[in-house]
Amino acid sequence: MTNSRNAQARQTLVTGGTGKTGRRVTERLIARGAQPHVGSRSGTPPFSWEDPNTWEPALDGADSLYIAFQPDLAFPGAADIVGQLSRLAVDKGVHRIVVLSGRGEDGALAAEQAVQQAGAEWTVVRCSWFNQNFSESFFQPPVMAGELAVPAGDAMEPFVDADDIADVAVAALTDGAHAGKVYELTGPRLLSFDDIANELSQVTGRTIRYVRITDAEFRAYLKENDLPEELADLFSEVLDGRNAHLMDGVQQALGRAPKDFAQFAREAAAAGAWTP
Repeated sequence: MTNSRNAQARQTLVTGGTGKTGRRVTERLIARGAQPHVGSRSGTPPFSWEDPNTWEPALDGADSLYIAFQPDLAFPGAADIVGQLSRLAVDKGVHRIVVLSGRGEDGALAAEQAVQQAGAEWTVVRCSWFNQNFSESFFQPPVMAGELAVPAGDAMEPFVDADDIADVAVAALTDGAHAGKVYELTGPRLLSFDDIANELSQVTGRTIRYVRITDAEFRAYLKENDLPEELADLFSEVLDGRNAHLMDGVQQALGRAPKDFAQFAREAAAAGAWTP
């Protein structure tokens, strides 16, 4: 009976519940005995960012909320949508919101403010490039093809692991000690896309090259593959050097070091992420 009451007291709507971080957040909450609601189009009831009519039913019974906005908080209009959901959540009885944010984009900062002003306890989890972008997302097919063609120049990024993000998010969802905190998460090293290609080559046993392309070439690639052109705007914004420094958000929130890209790559390769 105690476990049941605790689970009910920790019911969470996890938006993006089938995505890179949302899936991991859901798994961790279930392991803790909680009852997360997977916020997705296939959920019961469904949740869709594009259909506000799905929001209220998905929030029924929830007292906490994990926001992982799709496609990205930097996209136009994202802050207004996130603010609308956050205010509705508070009206429905949600008292704690954790938002997955970006690192320094104007749109992400506006979305953070919308969450902070909604009236619930809040925690901001800031991240930029995920390791899993190369194994579960838009960079996986190029890795499989042996060529990472990106308009990134020599930009350096502290790639962060989705497992670390989920661990921080779950800590914030389940422990009020994280309320009012802004955690900026990075991995332990700055890496260029050349570095990434080399590390992936080592774990896959195949040659993977980083190819520098122009913004125009990248936009053409996005169009050909039916991907949002706003991704090109995001690339140019976040790869301008603003994030080329390490932060200690993982250490602050969890008291441990973040996962290194090399460890991620070995684990992903062993799990068959890049097996033909």
